[in-house]
Amino acid sequence: MTTQTSDQQGADGGGAGATWGQVHRADSWRRLAAEEFDVVIIGGGVVGAGAALDAVTRGLSVALVEARDLASGTSSRSSKLFHGGLRYLEMFEFGLVREALRERELMLTKICPHLAKPVSFLYPLSKPLIERPYVGAGLIMYDSMGGARSVPRHKHLTRAGALRLVPGLRRDALVGGIRYFDGQVDDARHTLTVARTAAAYGAVVRTSTQVVSFIKEADRITGVQVRDVETGDETQVRGKVVINSTGVWTDELQRLSGGRGRFKVRASKGVHLVVPRDRITSESGIILKTEKSVLFVIPWGAHWIIGTTDTDWNLDLAHPAATKADIDYILDHVNRVLAVPLTHEDIEGVYAGLRPLLAGESEQSSKLSREHAVARVAPGLVAIAGGKYTTYRVMGADAVDTAAEDLPGRINPSCTADVPLLGADGYRALVNQADRIAANHHVHPYRIKHLLNRYGSEIHELLALASADPELWKPLPGADEYLQVEALYATTHEGALHVEDVLARRTRISIEYAHRGTETAPRVAELMAGVLGWTDAQRDQEVATYLARVEAERRSQTEPSDSSADQVRRQAPEIRDLLVSPVA
Repeated sequence: MTTQTSDQQGADGGGAGATWGQVHRADSWRRLAAEEFDVVIIGGGVVGAGAALDAVTRGLSVALVEARDLASGTSSRSSKLFHGGLRYLEMFEFGLVREALRERELMLTKICPHLAKPVSFLYPLSKPLIERPYVGAGLIMYDSMGGARSVPRHKHLTRAGALRLVPGLRRDALVGGIRYFDGQVDDARHTLTVARTAAAYGAVVRTSTQVVSFIKEADRITGVQVRDVETGDETQVRGKVVINSTGVWTDELQRLSGGRGRFKVRASKGVHLVVPRDRITSESGIILKTEKSVLFVIPWGAHWIIGTTDTDWNLDLAHPAATKADIDYILDHVNRVLAVPLTHEDIEGVYAGLRPLLAGESEQSSKLSREHAVARVAPGLVAIAGGKYTTYRVMGADAVDTAAEDLPGRINPSCTADVPLLGADGYRALVNQADRIAANHHVHPYRIKHLLNRYGSEIHELLALASADPELWKPLPGADEYLQVEALYATTHEGALHVEDVLARRTRISIEYAHRGTETAPRVAELMAGVLGWTDAQRDQEVATYLARVEAERRSQTEPSDSSADQVRRQAPEIRDLLVSPVA
């Protein structure tokens, strides 16, 4: 099998900047050391990637560094929704809802229609008379604010109508229902695509690159010292302004810079469960109001995602651990309305993420604002935190607007509302041609549609790889939904450096299968080894480290408390050799 794809693709330059192979990685290190950038961004979550795309499309030179992998924190562990936040209407955060609905519409129609899709939710009504007009009024407002532009308006249903839509509900759990629509997205794939789009426009985007200190001249931040986590090499990255977009690590990075922040960030843990689609009989997602917040049952291919919790977290920021209590909380609440209750044996996957909330004095985390804040915390240093995944583009633009104070001259206005992500252009035409493409490559049309909804018009790059080696058309072991070519492409084009990167973020095998990727890891390691030049010992170590991660996560999910779960989760070895004072 030919494995020179990454080298053949070349380094940065034009559209080739979106191809992240070994040559690209070496060239990006050279550029970090050699150039002075207008903007240096720390943090490869969706906000950092969004800021990089915003800045580079304004004509600025941009470098983004991430200590781990793109979307390795909060941005791969969300509820995977582009939504306006229906419950924020109760908090009178009308501006936030209107802004989020505008962004949702952009994602569904213009920016990434290959990744973002409409999703239906049923709101079961449990109280006669009073609840329907109250919830209905909120949904009228939701639709009028922009919630019903490219998706249907909400619709009132009788109990019989609601049960036809969601037969899996207990009959005595509702007196009727209201159906409405929002949007959903694979958050990790979307974040990756935002970053790759920024690279295609000329930004330097480099993972496994940890900030270890700030460079100062007098009282001004003029760059960062970074360390290649894979090799231990260090270099300086000069920039006219540095943007801290590290989410729950915002305060830690601020301390590293030697200054005080303008705001505090509190980490709130959200846990989600993944169960097979056949465990809940329904043609729609479900939204349930709880005593603390809301609980979503979200359609996710052949699965359901159920969550989330909302509790303070003060332990390991890199690996928040779900506890048995978290899992029991979700099961207890969803089982109150299901005709056939879910059990622990039904659970395929569990994941926990941390929301970076702007901290109040004594507010409960579920009551903290999801609005974001951006501030120039020191000359040459801007910080941004808070917000929602849905509004990442606005957050990125606000960060760059604030950074403009440290840039000479006048910068161009943001244009990312009109910049489609990689794979969006031509996507709809390719969907219409899916059957013909499938016939040409002798694969089932389902496979082509699967690839189109993950890669859009970038599918041609995967087709080229698989045409050179038909073995790549086979599914990955233990993960029938994913093809072997996807694991190879993740390594040659998408910057995956470790087995975990492929199983947890380039694909979602780590949460979508009961084995959580353990059956798939050896073959993924073989595919990656041919590209990355691993020895047999390195390949075996990658697999062993991934298996240890899964085992630690499983054990932590049987623990009764955050502290005991955290202790167990920390026992898994780290595949990336970060320094002790980690910055995201």
